[in-house]
Amino acid sequence: MAVGGTCLNLGIKIPFGFPVSNFKASPKSFSSLSTSGLCRASQVAELFPTVSPEVYVRKARLEDCWEVAETHCSSFFPEYSFPLDFVLRIDRLIAMLFGFSIPNGCQRNCLVAVVGSRDEEACLLGTEELKLGGFDGRLSLNKGYVTGILTVDTVADFLPRKGPLRQRRKGIAYISNVVVRRRYRRKGIAKKLIMKAEAQARSWGCRAIALHCDTSNPGATKLYIGQGFRIIKVPEGANWPQPKTSPNVEFVFLMKLLDV
Repeated sequence: MAVGGTCLNLGIKIPFGFPVSNFKASPKSFSSLSTSGLCRASQVAELFPTVSPEVYVRKARLEDCWEVAETHCSSFFPEYSFPLDFVLRIDRLIAMLFGFSIPNGCQRNCLVAVVGSRDEEACLLGTEELKLGGFDGRLSLNKGYVTGILTVDTVADFLPRKGPLRQRRKGIAYISNVVVRRRYRRKGIAKKLIMKAEAQARSWGCRAIALHCDTSNPGATKLYIGQGFRIIKVPEGANWPQPKTSPNVEFVFLMKLLDV
């Protein structure tokens, strides 16, 4: 999710009151959110061949929970093997379903890129109003195979607070946990996920969408620049929140203004 380089003040004010910066792309990038590939616990899913080469993006449903947890953990913790990798997936699964407390007035959706039949071609059971965490409560008899994931929300935990009362920012969506399985990379799946996240943000009435990016992934940097994101220069001395991860990981903050 990141970019960097020489800043040029465009005079455009972002919702924080700080100017958006234009720049030359430098080898800084998106976070460990988009790193490696499959590990041992994921090999079970690979036994089931895909039915169609078409990949499309939709909201994640309860039936996708295990594959979402597996995709997340195999990317962030590729070095772990059984049984620890299995325990990590169970922990992630529980966190996704029961640990995501969403403040009143906020939204959160997990998006998945899947190979298989589109929703209009599938038999869906249940109601869309039922949700656990960021997951749609419906089930499908032909759910498809998850190739990538992304979370988008309006919780604003990693956005600078507003004013002396440190109020939660409104009208800004935040992207996190962007992962594409290794064998499906370089096929435009991440772009599809981002475009869907932007469409979701617009439907919520958001005027901007933001993310943090690890500075060690030039491929992600190029991706986000190409999608219209720009680096936000953090004012000197400002203590903006960042994703909770290893202390040696550095992030840059990116934002894109949306046409609502």
